[in-house]
Amino acid sequence: MATIFSKIVAGEIPSYKIAEDDKHYAFLDINPVAPGHTLVIPKKEVSYLFDLSDEEYTALQLFAKKVALAMKKALPCERIGVTVIGLEVPHAHIHLVPITTEGDMNFSKPKMTLDPTEMAEIKEKITKYIN
Repeated sequence: MATIFSKIVAGEIPSYKIAEDDKHYAFLDINPVAPGHTLVIPKKEVSYLFDLSDEEYTALQLFAKKVALAMKKALPCERIGVTVIGLEVPHAHIHLVPITTEGDMNFSKPKMTLDPTEMAEIKEKITKYIN
């Protein structure tokens, strides 16, 4: 059965796409811990990040780096935090979160809900810097 992320990649569920290539997809988290919180996934449906081959894992990390560098240019933050939790959706994914303090990466705090206009604005700011 296709995961929600596979359905996003297939266009069955809309997303705020940040970047895409033939093997990877990055999109804004609709319930972010901070504005600009982005998910980076392999298009290949693999439940656990470390089940990817070395080549696939390296390629995903390099794709995430490209997205993170664009986010850093586009958003007001000190750094882009990176975490892999992956318990809610059985599809490997990397969280990229704009942070100014370590507390900005607290996934236990209530998630944000941003209106569609704000999400679209954030998407445009980041995609402007994607090479």
